[in-house]
Amino acid sequence: MKITEWLKLPEAKNIRNLDDVETTLLHAKIIQDKPFLRKLYADFYNIFKESIPESSRNGLFVELGSGGGFIKKVIPNAVTSDVLDLPNVDKHFSALDMPFGNNSVDAYFMIDVLHHINDATAFFKEMDRTLKAGGKIIMIEPANTSWGRFIYQNFHHETFDPSGGWGFEKTGPLSSANGAIPWIIFYRDRKQFEQQFPMLKITVLKPHTPFRYLISGGVSMRQLLPSFLYGAVKGLEIILSPFNKYIGMFLTIEINKIS
Repeated sequence: MKITEWLKLPEAKNIRNLDDVETTLLHAKIIQDKPFLRKLYADFYNIFKESIPESSRNGLFVELGSGGGFIKKVIPNAVTSDVLDLPNVDKHFSALDMPFGNNSVDAYFMIDVLHHINDATAFFKEMDRTLKAGGKIIMIEPANTSWGRFIYQNFHHETFDPSGGWGFEKTGPLSSANGAIPWIIFYRDRKQFEQQFPMLKITVLKPHTPFRYLISGGVSMRQLLPSFLYGAVKGLEIILSPFNKYIGMFLTIEINKIS
């Protein structure tokens, strides 16, 4: 048996269409059943929680692309949403046409969502419209580091093209993507972003997490290490954090809407 076949989860054989509701519900089960992956999601949710001041934690917080996640276990008052009509989320809508009033949202949370949005310009117009002054967008996205780019371009099913634009031809809400879009917008084209959206100030660009997602196996591969080693791997990542601009696989992005 080839190593790539051994690594695949038995459930992954049944995954045919990433745009199917049943696929996302299967992902939710896998996330809960894989301790490494579940703990990683919890750590990502805590990044969101820690970015919000204690005095603001009763505001309107919206997670976009909630999918198979469990943000409410960490931020109970978060409004979950997805472009797919899922039974386990609060709202179903497109991020390009959101059902929120002008200047009404305190924060948006997103894990691996921006690079699936096929028109980033229209998306940030919606962010600008709906965010309160002082509101935030906190995203965790693929990082275009040497290590991250190597993994995404050679071992991941999604396109990762740093030469691309702010959008792409849409074939499906989840099956179409360009994992390099966060780098394109916030690094390569940062001046363009700042000119187009002067009220949206980039405050954090932080690469991190070089190994934990790989070791977790994601939603389609087997976990590579025993679950009790999660803390040790996280500790190793902390030790190696000065090198995250070269080895980080994820990028935390924070944007504040200024008054």
